[in-house]
Amino acid sequence: MKRIKLSEYNNSLGTLIDIEDQYTYSLNHYKDSINIPYQKLVFNYKTLLDKTRPYYIMCNGGFKSKKLVNILEFYGYNVTQVYKE
Repeated sequence: MKRIKLSEYNNSLGTLIDIEDQYTYSLNHYKDSINIPYQKLVFNYKTLLDKTRPYYIMCNGGFKSKKLVNILEFYGYNVTQVYKE
């Protein structure tokens, strides 16, 4: 599993997806991220993601993003976990 620190991310690398729920995302999120809540992404990844594009997945604690990156890697997606320092 690929991992990078949030400070190492820049938007030229690929799309940053914050998988927190919409309320938590609205309270505190990284400026270049988009919000796709964990449940929505885990059940709809085939329609929401493109296997030819890189994605960077983050959440507040790191547990959900690690789990989701493992799932998406298994299905052939180019994903990297982004963790906060």
